[in-house]
Amino acid sequence: MRSFILLSMFVLLMASCMKTTTNAIQEERLTNFVDPFIGTGFHGHTYPGASYPFGQIQLSPDNGTQGWDWCSGYHYSDSVVAGFSHLHLSGTGIGDLADISFLPVTGEVTLQEGEQNADFVKRYAGKYTHADESAQPGYYAVTLKNNGVKAEFTVTERAGLHRYSFPKEGEHNLLINLGFAINWDKPYQTTLNIADSTLVTGSRLSKGWAADQHVYFAARFSQPISASQIANVGGEGRTVGILKFKDQQVMVKVGISSVSVENALANLDGSLPGWDFEATQKAASDAWEKELARIRIESTDSIQKTIFYTSLYHTMVAPALFSDSNGEFKGVKGDKQKAEGYNRYTVFSLWDTYRALHPLYTLTQQARVNDMVKSMLDNYKQTGILPVWELEGNETFCMVGNHSIPVIAEAILKGIGDFDHQLAFEAMKATSMNDRDGMGLYDKLGYMPADKIQQSVAKSLEVAIDDWCVAAVAQKLGKTEDAAYFAKRAESFKAYFDKETGFMRGKLSNGQWTTPFDPAFSNHHGSDYTEGNGWQYLWLVPQNVNGLIELLGGKEPFADKLEQLFNVEEGVKGEEASNDITGLIGAYAHGNEPGHHTTFLFNYAGRAWRTQELNRKIQTEMYTNTPEGICGNE
Repeated sequence: MRSFILLSMFVLLMASCMKTTTNAIQEERLTNFVDPFIGTGFHGHTYPGASYPFGQIQLSPDNGTQGWDWCSGYHYSDSVVAGFSHLHLSGTGIGDLADISFLPVTGEVTLQEGEQNADFVKRYAGKYTHADESAQPGYYAVTLKNNGVKAEFTVTERAGLHRYSFPKEGEHNLLINLGFAINWDKPYQTTLNIADSTLVTGSRLSKGWAADQHVYFAARFSQPISASQIANVGGEGRTVGILKFKDQQVMVKVGISSVSVENALANLDGSLPGWDFEATQKAASDAWEKELARIRIESTDSIQKTIFYTSLYHTMVAPALFSDSNGEFKGVKGDKQKAEGYNRYTVFSLWDTYRALHPLYTLTQQARVNDMVKSMLDNYKQTGILPVWELEGNETFCMVGNHSIPVIAEAILKGIGDFDHQLAFEAMKATSMNDRDGMGLYDKLGYMPADKIQQSVAKSLEVAIDDWCVAAVAQKLGKTEDAAYFAKRAESFKAYFDKETGFMRGKLSNGQWTTPFDPAFSNHHGSDYTEGNGWQYLWLVPQNVNGLIELLGGKEPFADKLEQLFNVEEGVKGEEASNDITGLIGAYAHGNEPGHHTTFLFNYAGRAWRTQELNRKIQTEMYTNTPEGICGNE
């Protein structure tokens, strides 16, 4: 059976040059080598706030700036805090979440009739410099310049803990802004209730990238609320609450749920019964220490260790826990579902993660792999297909391919988990045969015609990888007819190869190539490729590298062509070229997913030294211990 390259890139790139050991080594806190600010600059789209490994809450600051580089809610170039919210995305190319926003304010707060929520935020937003910030796994703190409030945050698996230390002078107010939103997210229904003097509950329902997101919350306060006001700011669905306190230090415990306030309260009280901030912070740090210790490296280079362990840290902020402590969660159709005997996860950014992240999990997170596969199969039971890009109980259908399939296939082929293999294959097959996004034409013609389907080359090449995985599972389960059928479909990449130009090209319904053709041309999602060009997509045949070598005329021509990729003078052209094409070496784009395996292809053509040379170059030049230290949002 052909080898299938699903590579855990950062491990191979950063750990390959470091001696590993299974022997006991000198004890040191690996969390000391994590810098949550790495990736918060450039196009990294990470956030610096407090999170728990795969936890339900990500408690982090939001700048309130609308823009692509604020997909996580935060960018290192900013100096304004619009609030601290409880859900965040890391490393994505689209922004959403930032739900249930809190902000400490010392002056008098007034609600103006008809004021837009964004204008309201500007009036009370905090100011800071990076000298005022600190972050480590499970903890974030900032002192606001304009009002002197020190805000600190830590988390448990299902709850967030705030601590606000106000100056002696001024009022002690907390704003809860349910109208705050980023990207195209818009709340359409919000509620805020003062349940008693120390408990506030509410909900935020919104439409955005997640088409119908439900967040219910419960917040307990360490001291009584002395006065409060609740009003809509900016229209219906934009509830703001002003809570006043007498003491200088106010602590808040927050639980959330996709189902109900009652579940949010149960998550909160079950996960965070006390008020000991330092003990909670230490428990979060210890949880991260345990997870980071799954991979140990030996090196005297503290910078490389920081880059490595921060990368490892970023692999565990998502997918995130979605089911509540009683197993309940919001279903894809909006109804209440229940995970029986497993944890339901969300934020499956599969086009981004099937290539390297999920293969890594098969080495380091086998119990969670089992739960993640069950989460995907639950999605199939509800909708008839596996998730494409699932977000908070919503299918976004973002990006191309059916990449739950490789994740499930790898678990089956490696013998991980106790999920139902027959159900899994049924789901894989049904998803592959579903007439979505050009799949009917793909099955009929053996390719997706460019005059009918945008990004046709990228979609077909990605689906061919998925088909290979279906075939491999069918073979293992003794389904020989299915294995033969999907193995044949996995060879569809050959239909796109143009011998004359030596590239994968768009093909029309009549069998003719699309023209004009320039392998360096890119138009984000408006061409035959997805966030790439002909140079980058030529190599996307990890399921049959030898077949690609044959198309290119043998090992030497293959290696020579591959060498050209890294030496093209103008690797990307086009006025609307994708912003995701970053981290360039020639036309190779390390900052985007489709090429992450490409450097390893030299191994198949007798030039292993070139793989080693390029990977060392990538390791030392594309990853740094700075906010700009990730060369793309991948």
